[in-house]
Amino acid sequence: MMAANGWYIYNGLEAVPPGVTRVRIHESVTVIPARAFEGNCNIEELECHDLVKTVERSAFYNCTSLRKVIMPVVEVVEDCAFGDCKALTVVECDKLERIGGGAFSWCKSLTSINLPSAKIVEYIAFCDCHALAKVKFGDKLERIIRGAFRNCTSLEQITIPLKDGMNIADNTFQRCENLKHVDLVEGAVLRDTVDALLLDEWRNDMTDKLDVINQSLPTTPAGDHFYDEGEKARAIRMWISSVLFKIIHYKAQHRSLLNEVATLQQDFPQDIMLKNILPFLKLPSHSFEGENNEGGGERQSHQRFIRRRFR
Repeated sequence: MMAANGWYIYNGLEAVPPGVTRVRIHESVTVIPARAFEGNCNIEELECHDLVKTVERSAFYNCTSLRKVIMPVVEVVEDCAFGDCKALTVVECDKLERIGGGAFSWCKSLTSINLPSAKIVEYIAFCDCHALAKVKFGDKLERIIRGAFRNCTSLEQITIPLKDGMNIADNTFQRCENLKHVDLVEGAVLRDTVDALLLDEWRNDMTDKLDVINQSLPTTPAGDHFYDEGEKARAIRMWISSVLFKIIHYKAQHRSLLNEVATLQQDFPQDIMLKNILPFLKLPSHSFEGENNEGGGERQSHQRFIRRRFR
């Protein structure tokens, strides 16, 4: 069905006529079927309405002219759905949760993508997206499966959540030699909170820990063949764990400080309480091995410091 404004309205029942360049999905369609547009070399734009939840396997595979995809509430993009869409540059998918295997592989013109709701990125989902430079995830990310960004040779920056147990497979960034920068979803809040730490040594320690990944990642090997998986993914996983450990450590230090002050029955300066301690305690809690096993020697040393400072 051809609309007056030049858009073709796809109802899921009829093949798209030759020469159609812009497609809108009819409101009766909630799932774009497997291979529905596969190999169509004319389509340039796709717009989905707010009821389309799924794009099935290979639905737009090898649509070589497709450059813009608007799918505001799609939650699942299945295997190879947009694979080999060489002209694709714009993808709007704020609700996308699961990205299937090879879903955007060989999208050679895609330079950046924002995936605020993504939970699972499957095998080779963005493999060989040679122009892809920036990828931004939100705080829902749980798992990136093997090879998801393999051979994304222009990839420079990725934003991920600070989350214990998040699984980033070893060869996720194989051949991503230019991956140099990792941002945290919680980065701005975390740095503001670090600035409010009571002691300079605490602030410096946390700042160094946050910055270390971007100092080491540029020279961390990315792997150069199938059996050499590279070390970038492992480095990022280890860094996440170390940052979480530091957060847990300094939250425990603050709790110890508050408990010690209460034990000593002294009035704690309100400006320190409001500006330095409470903001840090409001950080999201993280479950991490060792959280309840702070070293006794560290705690005793910190208690001695409190007595000297506040008596």
